Amino acid sequence: MSDTPVVKMERPRSRQAIIHISGSWTMEKSPPDPSQVISRLERVLPVENVTIDAKSLGRWDTLFVLFLFKIKRFCMEHGATLTFESVPKGAIHLLDLAAKKGGQKEPKRREDHGSTFWSIGTAATRIGSSIKDFHAFLGRIVISFLNILSGRGRFRFGDFLIYLQNAGAMALPIVSLVSFLVGLILAFVATVQLKMFGAQIFVADLVGIAMARDMGAMMVGILMAGRTGATYAAQIGTMQVNEEIDALRTLGIDPIEFLVIPRILALSFMMVPLCIYADLLGIAGGAAVGAGFSDVTFLQYLYETQKAVPLSHFFIGIGKCFIYGIIVSIVGCRKGLSCGRSAAAVGKVTTSAVVTAIVWIIVACAIVTVICYVYGV
Repeated sequence: MSDTPVVKMERPRSRQAIIHISGSWTMEKSPPDPSQVISRLERVLPVENVTIDAKSLGRWDTLFVLFLFKIKRFCMEHGATLTFESVPKGAIHLLDLAAKKGGQKEPKRREDHGSTFWSIGTAATRIGSSIKDFHAFLGRIVISFLNILSGRGRFRFGDFLIYLQNAGAMALPIVSLVSFLVGLILAFVATVQLKMFGAQIFVADLVGIAMARDMGAMMVGILMAGRTGATYAAQIGTMQVNEEIDALRTLGIDPIEFLVIPRILALSFMMVPLCIYADLLGIAGGAAVGAGFSDVTFLQYLYETQKAVPLSHFFIGIGKCFIYGIIVSIVGCRKGLSCGRSAAAVGKVTTSAVVTAIVWIIVACAIVTVICYVYGV
């Protein structure tokens, strides 16, 4: 096959044109001027369908995309349908991006219809579309995860280790401080009330059960939503603004496999040790108050905690925290991928990621708590 760029056009039947493209379409090869092809198309008007056949296409660059863009604009102006045969996916993706950029118009002023039913319908449509997009995103995550397990996906283990460090070791200082203070506050509140009945020993029961079942996991989840979830949304959102996500798709790299899956796995795995660490520090904070501001000794407090808090409570809290990690990572990545093309949009999706993740953490906690109550766990 010759490397010289060539364009041939044929009309197999009326109102149809086929453009055959061969050779390498790069700057070094000086491909034909698109206006010549458009002139030939104008001479055969009217035409209903234009097909671009690139089976013999060699190397290509943005000049080929520019050729496609001009042919597509011609078809839109004359009401013709443009179809592709064997055109590279990267070229089609760049063509879509060029069409979006070229087709931007001035923002329309919002019309106030003044109807309550119209407002309710618009809100319901928007919510339904959001739910549909979110389920599609979850489906893509599952497919990408299965591709990685089967060895067909792209997964960089080095990036996964970096995400593990950022979500785990780098979060220890804030988790340590908040967990210890939460246990200390719970113990203070319980001591003031139970001291009136001479039952300070039961401070250990309250702090231990609360930290193991709910508060430890809840605090870690909220902290990770404000720290790691916001980071995910800001990082991916900035990549969206800089068109790095589009570059990955053009190179044939799935952003879900390359960016989302490692972050989800890293945060979900690190939530388990962080939850255990937060539980122990919360209990230690409670012991500092329960054994330091009452007649209960430290050994008595420790024995009462051991007796009142079986391992099943810790397992429930760890399970909740694992779910929170999945929620925070998915919400953060989803918000980042849905970011607009401006700096203001990055701040908006970051704030939305934190608020949405916290709300869903509380909802998930309520659902799991009800399930545990129903089954007597």
